[in-house]
Amino acid sequence: MPSTSQLPSEIIDAPRVRRLFASPERVAASGFLRREISSRMQERLDLVALTPQAVLDAGCGEGDDLSVLQRRYQGAQMICVDASSAMLAAASASHDKAKSALKRLIGKWLPAKDSAGPHLLCSDIADIPLPNNAVDLLWSNLALHWHPQPQAVFAEWRRVLRVDGLMMFTCFGPDTFKELRQAFAAVDDHAHVLPFIDMHDFGDMLLDAGFSTPVMDMEMITVTYDSVDALISDARAFGGNPLLVRSRGLLGRKRGERVRQALEAMRRADGKIPLSFEVIYGHAFKPAPTMTEQGEAIMRFMPRK
Repeated sequence: MPSTSQLPSEIIDAPRVRRLFASPERVAASGFLRREISSRMQERLDLVALTPQAVLDAGCGEGDDLSVLQRRYQGAQMICVDASSAMLAAASASHDKAKSALKRLIGKWLPAKDSAGPHLLCSDIADIPLPNNAVDLLWSNLALHWHPQPQAVFAEWRRVLRVDGLMMFTCFGPDTFKELRQAFAAVDDHAHVLPFIDMHDFGDMLLDAGFSTPVMDMEMITVTYDSVDALISDARAFGGNPLLVRSRGLLGRKRGERVRQALEAMRRADGKIPLSFEVIYGHAFKPAPTMTEQGEAIMRFMPRK
């Protein structure tokens, strides 16, 4: 695994990430892919027998996955964490709207029953204001690649999970936006696209953080566009450029046109322009501790049957 100084995520400007996601309407156009990837995460979750009492959505955004998780685990306490207060406000409004609609639908046949709403926390996903061993399931969809310290994120996620709790996440891998990276490379040497961490490095980080038997896999998803403008608009909706090493100046008309021409040259036989997304899926369990906080080994004895 690369050393800390070599990780691509180190060059992410965390305050800029928060600013880029401060307006839910700015990223709304990218929701279609987040929902699709969420549905594929849920298919993987179908394979795990789990009855959580508390579920944490880390980097919840507008709360698109909240209703899905609530339906799956009725009665569980839902906790949503995001660094953007605007995103959390949108998540709360979306939940209230869905709850109101459900009440109207079933109110004629079933007695009213108030259920606790989600617990919303405005916080860094590597510094969650929860006690140790607080949740049974930690879910995170397309949030991890925005954080400059994924090792710290995994360590924090392990801390808040209970023993035998499940952590499940998705993020983008290195081949995401490869068409944009190629197009910008034709005009300058600046980083215009976020560099993404390799799946195998994430697996190593999970082991280093103390998770057991991490499972990693990936798939490529290609979204196609009729126009360069539509492609660039969606790419911006996925977050934009949060790099510390990004160029501070404007691209300029001539260089911008060269980028557009490079993307136009990528049109396929069907006339569409492709944009690639390498989607990484990961999950792991928190094992029982083998050492005490004082460094003493924990011995477990199983009674004879």
